[in-house]
Amino acid sequence: MRGWQKRHRMRQKLASGAILALALSLAAPVLADGRLAWTGGVTQIEGAGGGGLVPWALTAGLGTAEETGASAFLTRVATARFTLTAAGAAVGWHDRVEVSYARQSLDAGEVIPGVTLRQDVLGLKLHLAGDAVADQDRWQPQLAVGALWKHNRDFDGVPAALGARHADAIDLYVAATKVYLGAIAGRNALLNVTLIRSSANQLGLLGAGGERDAEWRPAASAAVWLSDAWLLGAEYRAKRGALSAPAEGDAHDVFIAYGPSKHLNVVLAYADLGPVAGQGLERGPYLSLNAVF
Repeated sequence: MRGWQKRHRMRQKLASGAILALALSLAAPVLADGRLAWTGGVTQIEGAGGGGLVPWALTAGLGTAEETGASAFLTRVATARFTLTAAGAAVGWHDRVEVSYARQSLDAGEVIPGVTLRQDVLGLKLHLAGDAVADQDRWQPQLAVGALWKHNRDFDGVPAALGARHADAIDLYVAATKVYLGAIAGRNALLNVTLIRSSANQLGLLGAGGERDAEWRPAASAAVWLSDAWLLGAEYRAKRGALSAPAEGDAHDVFIAYGPSKHLNVVLAYADLGPVAGQGLERGPYLSLNAVF
């Protein structure tokens, strides 16, 4: 018990340190502005730079190889029986390293009165090779690898009762992203493919581990610039948790994003999260506010 308490305190200190580091970076007097609009992503629900459901190879913010970029987000997804709220921030250092943090909260009160499931997600992404925008004369995409450390703050309740084995999980992913300038009727387009290895149940909100081992699953995003201010896209993420029951299905969405300025955007989507916690298909509106620098 003492060992578990010590590890738990250490995790809390690490999370607090990460939050402080992000806050200090966001407070930096010089903010980046060197990259093409929308190439900082619209912030993935787990905090990484990317689409709403899928992490991309692009680093958060608008920083070039000589700049430090940053982003912050607030997202809310409402389905028939659940409401998911996520908020966080990310820093992209010299378009090479990304550090992110997100706090998620799933209100399950419509299914189990009074129950809310909370999770912290700390992310690290490394840009390995390529440039999604600059390498127009090459077929190779931008490549990145990343990890998302997840800690379920309410593991001893519903997750443990359903058979989850761990409060913590580490998702690993490999992402490839390419932007094609003027590809569709003169408009820019983006394609992304990501492979994610995870043992998390419902992205970690139902803990991690169970009857199945962690496995690699595909995810993808596609988007087109309708104009400098509007982005239209769709995403797909294959997911199957480690629990044999309740069933967990794939997620997908269709979104439109509006950026009144390069540093602020609003994303409205229709999201299908698949079956959640033994209930039917959970579908509903997705709204996200993003600040990008």
